[in-house]
Amino acid sequence: MSPPRPFLVLTICVAAAVSGGCRREAPPPIPAGAFGDAVRRGRALLVATRDSLPAHVGNQLRCVSCHLDEGRRETGSWVAYLAFLSHGTPVGPPPSGARLQQWAAFKADTAVGARVFATTCAQCHGADGAGTPAAPPVWGPASYNIGAGMARVRTAAEFIRRNMPFDKAGTLTDQQAFDVAAYVNAQSRPDYAGKEGDWPKGDPPPDVAYPTRAQQQKPIPR
Repeated sequence: MSPPRPFLVLTICVAAAVSGGCRREAPPPIPAGAFGDAVRRGRALLVATRDSLPAHVGNQLRCVSCHLDEGRRETGSWVAYLAFLSHGTPVGPPPSGARLQQWAAFKADTAVGARVFATTCAQCHGADGAGTPAAPPVWGPASYNIGAGMARVRTAAEFIRRNMPFDKAGTLTDQQAFDVAAYVNAQSRPDYAGKEGDWPKGDPPPDVAYPTRAQQQKPIPR
């Protein structure tokens, strides 16, 4: 039986969080009462996603696998829990999406990506990419499937560049992040049924990891 299609509930993210490392100041204690109960439930959905939503999660990832520091890191920020977590935090403009387009100029070298992974990523994600108690799997049967956003090299490269290594975020170069993303996404991961029906207008992102029916049926310009 195929695992559930990715990210239908709470956008269950993939890739690369660890428990520990550099954290921002913790929020105040969760209050008692109905509001506190809602906050605790919201937190459980995000930090124990599979246990909280077993029918909707087909891998070993949690929302905080991408939304780092339990949602406190600005490059991974995400419902009573979110309001509680954001108390006293200045509201800033959302990050620009144009950054993803800049990755189009990069060419991946998966051999270099393998070396960077071995020296920088494997200590948390495991040499085989299967994850450790400190960080989730990034390939293999328990990782994100081929339809996840992180299966796209540009999306993965942007996430890695901004957030990895977890305790030294931003220390990889753009090219290293792109090479690691390409290497990781070249490894095996779960499939999901029905992916060929995605992007029915025939306009998938350029780095989507699989062909779609509409894309294949699109007439060739003459």
